[in-house]
Amino acid sequence: MIRCIALITPVGLLFLSPSIVVAENDIAVVNSNVGINFPSQAVFTLEAESYADIVDVRLYYQVDKMNYAGVVSEGWADFTPATRIEANWAWDMRKASLSPGAEVTYWWMIEDAAGNGFETSHEVMHFDDERYHWQSLASSEFFEKSKIFRGEGAELTVFWYEGDEPFAQALMNACEGGLARLTEDIGTYPGRPIKIYVYDSVEDLQGAMIFPQEWTGGVAFTEFSIIAIAIPPSNLDWGKRALVHELTHLVVHQATFSAYAELSAWLDEGLAMYNEGELDPSFSPYLQRAIFEGKLISVRSLCSPFSAKPEKAYLSYAQSYSLVEDLLDNYGQGKMLNLLTLLKQGNTYDGALAEVYGFDIGGPDAGWRETLSNSVARAPRVWLHPALIAVLAALATALVLAGALALEGWTWRRLPGKPTKEDKQ
Repeated sequence: MIRCIALITPVGLLFLSPSIVVAENDIAVVNSNVGINFPSQAVFTLEAESYADIVDVRLYYQVDKMNYAGVVSEGWADFTPATRIEANWAWDMRKASLSPGAEVTYWWMIEDAAGNGFETSHEVMHFDDERYHWQSLASSEFFEKSKIFRGEGAELTVFWYEGDEPFAQALMNACEGGLARLTEDIGTYPGRPIKIYVYDSVEDLQGAMIFPQEWTGGVAFTEFSIIAIAIPPSNLDWGKRALVHELTHLVVHQATFSAYAELSAWLDEGLAMYNEGELDPSFSPYLQRAIFEGKLISVRSLCSPFSAKPEKAYLSYAQSYSLVEDLLDNYGQGKMLNLLTLLKQGNTYDGALAEVYGFDIGGPDAGWRETLSNSVARAPRVWLHPALIAVLAALATALVLAGALALEGWTWRRLPGKPTKEDKQ
């Protein structure tokens, strides 16, 4: 029989039953190990012996993640009582999944029929995806020099298995830039060391998850301070933006982590998209069309999870970006940080907005809509359907490829234009 019981205890409490006396001379551990069948299962095994029958074997474990209290879980091992036993406990990840690279501290408690007890030393299990030969690139000097990371032993590590080191370094540079912008624009910074696992394909990434959604291309395991994302070397430019997006989710959630806070969808996604840089052009047509047709989504509605319908989802993301941009441009970094702090303390959105900005959830809606209307009034009313944009883009790509094949020595140059947010920095 296998049972798992969660125990919530104060951090630092000894996890030893008062009725158990540690007696190493009476109970001896012959072997202890853990086998990982990633991502579905971890099997802990123990061999022990005693002069009396061993009658109770339990595994205690604690997952290294952000928690509101110290949480220790208990697994009752499967074994047959005897003077020498082989016990095992299987952790089914379908019931409590771990992220790739998660760390778990575990130990055994053993008791025999004579009342003797023994607690093994604490060991650490690394729930690694060993299907691939991972390489790693770490950065700690950046955090120390920029003082972005205020903790001890600060480190950002990128793990990857396809592509060369310049590929990983480009991703690392994107992450460092994203963290720098977070500190400058929003005032937030990481609260724990960060690990990033870069998979070569969506299929590889989804193979690392128990119940992946078919559209999943990246996941921020915020409580673990771990990101898993699919970025093939051939799609580096997209990957850098996507990685900064997920990194922003992770850091913002760490900065607001509490038993009371829950970020609204528009603020969470808006901050992540804003930190990527200028709004991706593929989102703009949805926002422009909604402005012209008077079909913008209310800010209060954007507090809830976004629609699964593509057009409405694109509009939700575009509006969220625009809302965050408006708050930061008009009110500055300090007020955004104050808003996040109040939300962490358990304030309602209306209450937090009123205290920081002087208006409730309807306030940013009205001011933001007016700003959009004014900007649209000065701009030509041109909107192309996304399907038409895709067709035109495909035709343009074909023409470019044809020209490249016909003319040897063709040189591409970046035309001068409006500087990006990164250029301005």
